[in-house]
Amino acid sequence: MTASPGGGLPGPYGSSGGGANLADILERVLDKGIVIAGDIKINLLDIELLTIKLRLIVASVDKAKEMGIDWWEQDPALSSGARHKELSQENAELRRRLEELESQGVLEPAEKESREPRK
Repeated sequence: MTASPGGGLPGPYGSSGGGANLADILERVLDKGIVIAGDIKINLLDIELLTIKLRLIVASVDKAKEMGIDWWEQDPALSSGARHKELSQENAELRRRLEELESQGVLEPAEKESREPRK
């Protein structure tokens, strides 16, 4: 352990003036983005038992959208807008099927008021 120029204990790691701090590094990574890719293969006697492909992208939301990556906006588990869209499509499909059954005479037509979508 070396003493600092002032004679006391050395300063914290990275405080030597020339190094970047964690916030600078994180800002740069999120601004530019970083991709980490790798494959793990498990073989036994030249027989491939398992292959795991890892792909990791670390970027800000804005940078990801700029790269065309926006899967979280379409995933109903992550986006309320996507969930609403999925429910609307399901509702429209069920209404179409119900009208088809009513037109075939399989079901009696329900009252119009009860089938109107709620707002």
